[in-house]
Amino acid sequence: MIIFKKSIVFGGILLLVLVLTIEAALAQSRPTRQTREEYIERYKHIAIDQMERYGIPASITMAQGILESDCGNSTLSRSSNNHFGIKCKRDWTGEKVYHDDDEKGECFRAYPTVEDSYDDHAEFLDRQPRYDSLFVYASDDYHSWARGLKACGYATAPDYAERLVRIIEDAKLYLLDKPNGDNLYAQHRNEQKDPDAWFASQSSTNDHQASTGIDPDNYRVTINAHQGYNIYEQNEVYYILSKENDTFENIASKFMISARNLRKFNDLKEKDAQPMTDEVVYIERKKSRWKGRKEYHLCREGETPYAIGQRYGIRTRSIEKMNRLKGHEELAEGRKIRIK
Repeated sequence: MIIFKKSIVFGGILLLVLVLTIEAALAQSRPTRQTREEYIERYKHIAIDQMERYGIPASITMAQGILESDCGNSTLSRSSNNHFGIKCKRDWTGEKVYHDDDEKGECFRAYPTVEDSYDDHAEFLDRQPRYDSLFVYASDDYHSWARGLKACGYATAPDYAERLVRIIEDAKLYLLDKPNGDNLYAQHRNEQKDPDAWFASQSSTNDHQASTGIDPDNYRVTINAHQGYNIYEQNEVYYILSKENDTFENIASKFMISARNLRKFNDLKEKDAQPMTDEVVYIERKKSRWKGRKEYHLCREGETPYAIGQRYGIRTRSIEKMNRLKGHEELAEGRKIRIK
C-alpha cells in the first residue's frame, strides 16, 4: 500500500514537471511584442536615409510604419515584411500574400526583408503620379504630408492624417526631420530615460512658476482597475491607456458611457477617430484649468494645444482661450503656455 502511494506521488510530480516544461517551451515560442520605441530605434536610420534621397519626411515614414504594421507586430508585417500595407497593383512582379483588409483575401506585396519594404514604400510614393503633389512640401512639413497622403487616397480611414500627426507628436518623430535628427532623437530618448535630468534642464531659476510638465510615462500611478484596464488620474480626471485594437466603442461599452462622449472627452471632433495602442484616453470630461500649483507649461518643440491638454487633463479649447491661440497652432519651443 505504501509503495502504491509513493508511486502515485512520484507520478504526480513527473506530470507536474512535464506540464511546467511544456508551458515554459510554449512561452519561449510565443513571439515577443515589439514596442514602439524598439521599432523606431530599429528602422529610423532607413527613414532618415530615404528622406535625404527622396524628400519624404522621416517622421512620416516612421509614423506610417508604426500605424500600418502595428510596430511590426501585425500579421501582415510578420508574414510578409510588408510594413506599409502596400497592395500588389498591376505592375507588381514580386512575391505576394493574401490578407483580409477592406475586402477578404486582398493581394499584398511580400518582401525578403523589412528594409526592402521601406525601400519600396519610398519608390511607390516617388513614382506614382497621384502622389506628385506631396513633393512640393518641405521634408519637415509633416502636417502637409499627412493631409496630402489622406487626400491622395493612401488609406481609407477617415482620420488617417490625424493618426499620423498624433503618432509623430507623441513620439517626437519630427526631430528625425531636422539636420542631425538621429542625434536629436537620441538625446530626447536619453532625457526620457533620465527624468531628473530632463526636469533639471527645463527648470528656471528665475521663474519658479514655469511648469516642467508631467511625463505620464515616468510618473503614472495606478489608482484602480476596471474590466482589465488600469485607471490613472491626472488633474482630478480619470484616464486609461488604450490597448491593441481598441476602439472608442469597445472602451465606452466597458465604462458605460457613449463613444460620442468619449471622443468629446478627448477633444476629437472626427466621429470615426479611434485610439492608437497605449494612447491616453480620458474617461471623463477634462478640466478647464490645471488644479496644481504651477501656472505655466514650458513648450517642447512641435507641441500643440491639443498635446498640452492631453498631458495635463485640460480641455484643448481652454488652453487656446487662456493663451489666445488659434486651433491646431504649433507652439515655439520654450514658449510659456498658461495652464491656469
